[in-house]
Amino acid sequence: MTPFDIKRIEEMEALYDALLQAVAEIEQGCAAEAAARKEALQPEIDRLAAYYSSEAWKADFAADEAGLLPAGMKRGVLSEDGVYGLLERFGKLKNE
Repeated sequence: MTPFDIKRIEEMEALYDALLQAVAEIEQGCAAEAAARKEALQPEIDRLAAYYSSEAWKADFAADEAGLLPAGMKRGVLSEDGVYGLLERFGKLKNE
């Protein structure tokens, strides 16, 4: 199994937070800007989706469940529902 990696979790957490913000802005923005923004975000969405479906995410998630991560560390990216929900929201936006 892939070992957990705090730096990877922090990097993916920052990506997750940035994508949450960007998707919320697209949802509230004008349609003309949204199309270009969605296209620009696609590589980052793909990167997050690849992490979410990887052995690395599973290792990081298991480490969190085992209490191995620092207490104050942000870990929203290790929330199954949070990442899944973001990917679903983006998918719906992309189809609009």
